[in-house]
Amino acid sequence: MKSGFYTIMAAQFFSSLADNALLIAAMALLASMHSPSWMPPLLKLFFVLSYVLLAAFVGAFADSLPKGKVMLMTNMIKVGGCALMFFNVHPLLAYAVVGFGAAAYSPAKYGILTELLPPEKLVAANGWIEGLTVSSIILGTVLGGALVNPQISSALLNFDFPVLDFNITTPSEAALCVITACYGLAALFNMRIPDTGARYEHQQRNPIKLIVDFAGCFTVLWKDKLGQISLSVTTLFWGAGATLQFIVLKWAEKSLNMPLDKAAILQGVVAVGIALGAVAAARFVPLKKSLSVMPLGIAMGLVVTTMVFVHNVWIAYPLLILVGALAGYFVVPMNALLQHRGHVLMSAGHSIAVQNFNENLSVLTMLALYALMVSLNLDILVVIVLFGLFVASTMYLVMRKHAANQREFDSLALIGEHKH
Repeated sequence: MKSGFYTIMAAQFFSSLADNALLIAAMALLASMHSPSWMPPLLKLFFVLSYVLLAAFVGAFADSLPKGKVMLMTNMIKVGGCALMFFNVHPLLAYAVVGFGAAAYSPAKYGILTELLPPEKLVAANGWIEGLTVSSIILGTVLGGALVNPQISSALLNFDFPVLDFNITTPSEAALCVITACYGLAALFNMRIPDTGARYEHQQRNPIKLIVDFAGCFTVLWKDKLGQISLSVTTLFWGAGATLQFIVLKWAEKSLNMPLDKAAILQGVVAVGIALGAVAAARFVPLKKSLSVMPLGIAMGLVVTTMVFVHNVWIAYPLLILVGALAGYFVVPMNALLQHRGHVLMSAGHSIAVQNFNENLSVLTMLALYALMVSLNLDILVVIVLFGLFVASTMYLVMRKHAANQREFDSLALIGEHKH
């Protein structure tokens, strides 16, 4: 791999690390404000809103400037969102600004890979990015949990900078300082990203034309027989994954009697499982066989429902690793297939924008439903069973659709043969 690739990896790692630590810090801030229990899931909802609203525009923006510059600018928007929490802006609004930066950052970080590396290196590069993103989620969540831990936050507050006085008085301000430093590190790496020299013909500026263009790509990908199946699976996976983050926190509090800083570690345990599953899939599942992993989606949904019987941390760990491993093993081949179809049918940037739009729309819908269930005071164990059965039955329907597509394809092939 070229050295520029590792700079991109480092920038991506620290930026994502800060995003995930900030989520836990913002949840702690909401708790200290005594906000209602349906509000924490809305943090992620506000973060993801930009991905959906800006989907038609961020691809063109990423292609209008050198990608390293785009990554630096959008990283600074995240710093701005983090700073808003310092000035007592409501955490939901502040985290929405961070999401705005993240939505514009995404196409640039994937797009620069296609400029920097030859096609045969792309699967390996995507494996690296996914692996690093997952590890940044694990470490970011654990870092966030550590920063809101009472002992650590009091140690941070007692730490005196020579000469400078930052006037930091609350645990959440101390946490935000550390998180801002992570964004700062990402910015330093962004500055070092080489200019690949790739330039694109004049990008559309007209918002109506951009939306029409995006709608065209959206339709093409959903009409494609392989595209629609892989897109259905990744869409379900991201929506389910985001909801599972909050379900695990609530379940840890209720069934395992864990406070937020300890429960955050359980999210990390699920992510470890995802990483193991992803590595195994990259090793054992070739692109041609990618659709064979779909039954694992049904298995994952059913395994989730068994969480209701667990009240012991030592059983919780292996169970959550298993849930993560099943998820990682079935989503990585689907992602590769989707990127391949997207690349064949349209440009990589446009297909990533369509993928981001669908996946984040799914996150919005499922988090809104979850927040609604919490506000109706549904027991978390009931929510877990409903969630697990929903994932399993949706995966079953996707498999039925794929089988129908196959039959249609076979019968068309037969008709073609009879004509000859």
